[in-house]
Amino acid sequence: MEKIDAIIIGAGPAGMMAAIRAAERKKRVLLLERSDTPGRKLLISGKGRCNLTNSRDVADFLGKFSPSGNFLRNAFARFFSADLISFFEGSGLKLKTERGGRVFPQSDRAGDVLAVLESKLKNRNIKILRAQRAREIVVKNKKIEGVLTYSGRRFRAPHVAIATGGLSYPRTGSTGDGYALAEKLKHDVIPLKPALSPILIKEKFIRPWQGVSLKNARLTLFSGGKKIDERFGEMVFTHFGLSGPVVLDISASVYDALKEKGEASISINFKPALDHKKLDARLLREFEAAPRKSVKSIFKNLLPRGIVERFLEYCGMDPNKNACRITSGERKKLINGLFDLRLSVSGVMPVKEGIITRGGVNTKEINPKTMESKIVKGLFFAGEVIDVDAATGGYNMQAAFSMGWVCGDNI
Repeated sequence: MEKIDAIIIGAGPAGMMAAIRAAERKKRVLLLERSDTPGRKLLISGKGRCNLTNSRDVADFLGKFSPSGNFLRNAFARFFSADLISFFEGSGLKLKTERGGRVFPQSDRAGDVLAVLESKLKNRNIKILRAQRAREIVVKNKKIEGVLTYSGRRFRAPHVAIATGGLSYPRTGSTGDGYALAEKLKHDVIPLKPALSPILIKEKFIRPWQGVSLKNARLTLFSGGKKIDERFGEMVFTHFGLSGPVVLDISASVYDALKEKGEASISINFKPALDHKKLDARLLREFEAAPRKSVKSIFKNLLPRGIVERFLEYCGMDPNKNACRITSGERKKLINGLFDLRLSVSGVMPVKEGIITRGGVNTKEINPKTMESKIVKGLFFAGEVIDVDAATGGYNMQAAFSMGWVCGDNI
């Protein structure tokens, strides 16, 4: 085989970007992908729409990451959202910015994003070998020599980058290979945990609410008798509990609370824009305007129809009771229910079901300016395999592309 300058393990967003940037620098790159198709996880990101990045400034951006996200400051200084947008739009892919600064392709097709990346790989003559799972990174005399695959093939190169992703969605090829490869080379791997995972709820009365979504809900996490975390945004009820952006964002705190205290509960505020006085006044107006209507009929103007009856039962209210017969005490119970519907958490979906993985290769062992290992010369890292994670909204995808670019710029 002809001489190779660098081998990149993993053809996800970080790996493909690293290969493209390295090839732009005239490096001869080999991209190894364990599955038969590059970018499989990218194709399902953003519900198949691919939330590429976010339009927030860098300070707000970094605020969406866990503390280890400070590792990304240099990468974002080198290649940030404006650069990524130019990268894709310069290749003819039109983008759009939606609520919360989330950036998507105008076509709403993740496949169009992957098509741009594959076109750049092809135009730069980057070799991609599919169905090649890395078994070992070969090191001799503290120097990288290449990669040995499970099929028995050996590839020689002085530089190797691990961009294998995390543990989430293993059917896309993210099976944790990178962690094992890193540990064999004496790297510390921070314990792996689920992140951006749906939450499992004990109460069965919400099961019929499956598919009902809330656009502006406030979720508050309680554990050990204390308020632990709070988030605002979109959520959806499922057959097992809760999901949606705001639920996914709070799930890491839920997981940690369960590990530490052994119990946790979620409070849903259906009317976070109102205070007690304003909500009470609104209920009074609704009841006085239609005194003969059932409370069930009136609440269809206040909540999604699919949840009204069981919500009223949760509040201890007969759904068919006329509005004129509602007492002040019953009205208080309704207000409390709207502000604080309390649900018991039984767990979060395991890491394999989460959107991303918390934990990974310790950032203290990687040079943030180059993505090169501080332990093994010639070894690089990029993407989710590193211990950085963020909220939903395009932040994790941007991080993968930024780390990939910096890796490719130095490999």
